[in-house]
Formats: sequence, C-alpha cells, structure tokens
Amino acid sequence: MHRKLSAEDAAFQQRMRDFFTHQVPEELRQGPSRRELSPEDQRTAQRLLNSHGLAVPAWPLEWGGQDWSTLQHHIFREEMQLAGFPMPLAFNVNMVGPVIATFGSEEQKQRFLPATANLDIWWCQGFSEPDAGSDLASLRTSAVRDGDEYVINGQKTWTTLGQYADWIFVLVRTDPEAPKKQQGISFVLVDMQDPGVTVRPIKLIDGGHEVNEVFFDNVRIPADQLVGEENKGWNYAKFLLGNERVGVAPVGSIKRILARAKTFAKSVATDQGTLLDDPLLRTRIADLESEVLALELTVLRVAGSSKEGKPDPASSILKLRGSQLQQDILELITDIAGPAGLRWSHPDDSEVPDWAEVANPTYLNYRKASIYGGSNEVQRQIISTGILGLKG
Repeated sequence: MHRKLSAEDAAFQQRMRDFFTHQVPEELRQGPSRRELSPEDQRTAQRLLNSHGLAVPAWPLEWGGQDWSTLQHHIFREEMQLAGFPMPLAFNVNMVGPVIATFGSEEQKQRFLPATANLDIWWCQGFSEPDAGSDLASLRTSAVRDGDEYVINGQKTWTTLGQYADWIFVLVRTDPEAPKKQQGISFVLVDMQDPGVTVRPIKLIDGGHEVNEVFFDNVRIPADQLVGEENKGWNYAKFLLGNERVGVAPVGSIKRILARAKTFAKSVATDQGTLLDDPLLRTRIADLESEVLALELTVLRVAGSSKEGKPDPASSILKLRGSQLQQDILELITDIAGPAGLRWSHPDDSEVPDWAEVANPTYLNYRKASIYGGSNEVQRQIISTGILGLKG
C-alpha cells in the first residue's frame, strides 16, 4: 500500500528530505548503535532547526509556527526521524511551549516562548510523584499563596533530563479543600536554581542516568509564574498530555529501527544463509511492518486534532500502540543479536558489532515507554470510556 501525495505535499516532502539530507551535520545523526545525545548536541540540533523556522512548526505563527496542514506536520516529523536527526526537546516544543502559547499571559509569552523555541531555556516536567504517577490527580506537592509569591513544598519523581534543566513546569495543589481531586491543581513555572530546589539522580535498569527526583523545600516563586488561572491546572495538564501522546508515536523512527533490524538480521550468518532467510523471522518482520502502517494511518487521523484544550481521546491509541511497537521491534533486535548481546560492553578489539552490544540495554531502557505519557493501563481506560463509550 502506498500513500499518494498531492503535488504540493510531494514537493513539501522533497524539500524536507533535502533539508535533512544536505543541511544538517552528519555527526548529529543517530547511528545504528545507541549514542547518548549530549546536551550540547541537543541544543545545536534544535537551534539549527529554529534558525530555519522548523523548531516549533505547530506553535502559533507569531511565535515561530508554520501554516502547515496536518499531513505536512506528519511528513516533517517522519522525514526528520527517518534521517536520524534529533527531535526537538519534547518538554519545550510539545509540552510547556503550547501551554504557555495557549493559556499564558502576554508577559509569559514574551519572556519564555522565544527562549523555549531556541532551547536557551531547557525545560523539564514536574508531574509524577511517588504516590501520584498514573493517578496524577492525587498529587500532593503544595503551593501556598503568600502575598505576591507562592511557597512550594513537595517532591516530584521520574523527572526526565532534570539534571540539565534550567526551568521546570510543575503541577501543584493550591486548594486542598477542593471537592474533587482534579480540582484545586495549578500549573506553575519554577527556576531550577531557586533556593530549596534539589535534584537527585535515579539509576535506571540499563545503568544510565536519565531520570531524577526533584524536591521542593519552601521554594518561593513570584505569583506571576502561575500559568492561566489558579486551580485550573488540570485542564492545562490534559491539553499538554494530549500533545505529549501524539509525540510518543514516532512513526519515522520506528520505521528506521525496523529497517535496521532487517539489515542486522542479514549480517548474521546461519547454516542456511543469514537470519533474514529464516521464514519465521521474515514473518515476524512482515507482521511488524503491517502494524507500523496501521499506526501511521492512525497518526494521520489524530495529529493536530487537540482543540480548545481538549485532547482527542484517540491520542491514547497512539501512545499505546506506539510504545508497544517500539518495544516489540527492540525485542526483535535483541533476539537477532542472540548471545552477542549478552554483554553490554566489549574490549576495543571485540568482534561483536556495536549494534549487538547495545541491543539489550536499549531494549531494557525502552520498558519506560509503557509508563511515560500516562501508563498503558491508563490509556486503555481512556480508550474504553472516551472512544468506545464503555462504563466501568
């Protein structure tokens, strides 16, 4: 099955392909072996996009957005992912930026949006807590108004890349007496250098340091760092999470990894030729390719459909299937690597290829995909009630 593009969209696709092929540095591309992207590389990549007006295409036009169709947004993301070019930092581009652009004051827009687009400010997300992960509305981090300031106390966890962040956007409880737990929550912006903010690393299953705990001990922030209205933060969080879930179905990246899996299989010799000649493995790959096509068609239906702060419930399908397919393909690569992937590091003269060396840690790292953006269990609940109309 082939998607037929209009002449205009085909020209747009070629323009994006030419850009990512010829105008981006080769050293920024992500190769077959996993390479941790340094903060400097992330900033360089995003600033390159921003200099060409491509960092924040989904934002309003006055803040750097592009007047693209939904299909063109999808083509742009897919071409970037197929090229292995780093995606702009999601916390900036897909999360806090759209919230500030939609619900923030004019002063907040002027202060934060240009720096957010150019990654002059690195944002991280302060939502989950030790006892409020998927049940986010149970959060207990508090913000008490004291004159022209809020005083924040509490803890956030699983704060991705918080060790690099300049600012954090935080959900806090401003009305503990609200009749429903979804009420009484506000959305505030906090400088990570403020007194009382402490970041502590969490070591992951693959041995890396990607997430953190963040503690707030009597942290004082100006009241004008409240986004929108007090006690309306849950509405803004739902808007943000709708954008986030669209971003966790990276079709281009999934296609690129699956294509590499076939290349890896072809490089492993067997008595009958290569692993790619094995009919069971070929069937498994064909099944995955069919699933990726189905995901892509769903992305096209959902992308850009969040309106008036209300995300399309179908974004939960993208989150669910996107995370599952990423995990399935990475599991396929670990199976292709076989015994060669049992060790995570090898001497320089080892004959084990780089892709096999990183197969297992990458697979283990991406167990996280079932959790971030709202756990898959929560997404199934949203699908059952918001799309299928079932009542529990």
